Amino acid sequence: MLYRRFEQLIDIFREAPTEAPPGKVLPFYLYYMRQVWPSFAALLVIGLIASLIEVAMFSFLSRIIDLAQGTPNVNFFSQHSGELIWMLVVVLLLRPIFFGLHDLLVHQTINPGMTSLIRWQNHTYVLRQSLNFFQNDFAGRIAQRIMQTGNSLRDSAVQAVDALWHVLIYAITSLVLFAEADWRLMLPLLVWIVGYIGALCYYVPRVKARSVVSSDARSKLMGRIVDGYTNITTLKLFAHTDHEQQYAREAIREQTEKTQLASRVVTSMDVVITSLNGLLVVTTTGLALWLWTQSLISVGAIALATGLVIRIVNMSGWIMWVVNGIFENIGMVQDGLQTIAQPVTVRDQPNAPALDVSRGAVHFHHVDFHYGKASNVIQGLELNIRPGEKIGLIGPSGAGKSTLVNLLLRLYDIHGGQILIDDQDIATVNQASLRAQIGMITQDTSLLHRSIRENLLYGRPEASEAEMREAVRQARADEFIPQLSDAQGRTGFDAHVGERGVKLSGGQRQRIAIARVLLKNAPILIMDEATSALDSEVEAAIQESLETLMQGKTVIAIAHRLSTIARMDRLVVLDKGKIVEMGSHAELLAHKGVYARLWQHQTGGFVGID
Repeated sequence: MLYRRFEQLIDIFREAPTEAPPGKVLPFYLYYMRQVWPSFAALLVIGLIASLIEVAMFSFLSRIIDLAQGTPNVNFFSQHSGELIWMLVVVLLLRPIFFGLHDLLVHQTINPGMTSLIRWQNHTYVLRQSLNFFQNDFAGRIAQRIMQTGNSLRDSAVQAVDALWHVLIYAITSLVLFAEADWRLMLPLLVWIVGYIGALCYYVPRVKARSVVSSDARSKLMGRIVDGYTNITTLKLFAHTDHEQQYAREAIREQTEKTQLASRVVTSMDVVITSLNGLLVVTTTGLALWLWTQSLISVGAIALATGLVIRIVNMSGWIMWVVNGIFENIGMVQDGLQTIAQPVTVRDQPNAPALDVSRGAVHFHHVDFHYGKASNVIQGLELNIRPGEKIGLIGPSGAGKSTLVNLLLRLYDIHGGQILIDDQDIATVNQASLRAQIGMITQDTSLLHRSIRENLLYGRPEASEAEMREAVRQARADEFIPQLSDAQGRTGFDAHVGERGVKLSGGQRQRIAIARVLLKNAPILIMDEATSALDSEVEAAIQESLETLMQGKTVIAIAHRLSTIARMDRLVVLDKGKIVEMGSHAELLAHKGVYARLWQHQTGGFVGID
């Protein structure tokens, strides 16, 4: 019950207070620590009390020695029982209680809770990034930065709180206790404190700077390794295992060299601090012995001074590694900010309404778009698609067909003009509602590494089992799903498909994708080479299902195989981001332009269409 209570102090799925985390290190720390401030406030108070108890134990040692010297043996316990009982209560009762509370807060509350909170909020934020964000980085590096940032921020914050009290309490109380014995005992410790702070001020910034470089190299290495695993089929097909090893080898060498550079600073700092510690022990112990020979301090004061400086020396080594760890973790957080704190480029307006599709009319009005280049990919495009109309997009590679579809889905924001659905500007509506109203079947179907059922229900999570199975039947996927199995023994709809669906053939993946869109039943349908991965027999078998799917919907179809879209209501020919021809199949053939040339090219021996 006690563990559970501490484990529930942080709500790990708490919504972020603002949309984007700060882009600088200190505000980034405060952004998350504010959300869990009660736990850190409690940690500060308990850490203070625990540190005072630790120092009090050295005071007890000195007091016991002095009492023992000044009291006859037989009267020792009777004369000092009250004081001894208090010492016993502190050591046997209060110390375990406060150290236990400290461990509960760190290990049950902050370590798991704060880490998961940071990862949840960062993952939620990154998911809202545009398609371009993910295309410009390794998936492995993005994941690595999200995972490591939570750990690093938590560790450095907890270590800073613990180190703060240990340094302050031990330094201040040691000086006070030394001053009570003899003010001269303070001098070696004061000199040591100045030297210790100077060493940290010199070395720690250098550790931090090199840790940032080391962390970036580690993220790069992770990205390269995951990239190889993700594209393992390509690696095997081209027999490039040696090339891939070299690719990873370069990143491992770079990461190792950067880590070694950071370690040089740490080693130098360790040598300096160890030398300072040796001087502190020798000078304090020697001074205490000299003061005792002059009858200026008691034997208990020697034990106190020697015990405290040895404890300080041991603690200084711990603090050095803690401070090093803190700044190494800060370096990792700073590296993670490069990914996590990037602004979202495709954003919803505040309180953006949901898209309401009643007819399915689509209007591209003077649309301009470019991928950050000087020249536009889409230039002043004007296209009006009537409700329920079937449009075929045709053109050579790079003409802008897929870009036009991506703009309709608002995977990118246009740079000029408007895109309207039923007279609603898609830039002003909620993105999720926009994409909920559009079903899309792509040429390169990518499935989630989950079960067939989970992949199908991605189309409509609330669909019934009967509706799901009917969609599967219409897509002719019921022919192979019952025969599927995976390494864990799951079969049929429960079988997992592997990363990106690699355990299925291209045709099987395509039929799952078609079933998923059938289940979604959105009023606007986009087909980008929807049947390209199917053999002729299967394509003919599901053609009827596609006809059923298209009924009553506004359809935009892209196909290089012109026979698959020749029956569309209207064909739109794109070239270099502009509409160069438009009309029915017969009209465009009669026009003898780009479409007629492409048709003749395909029917003249490349495809073999009658």
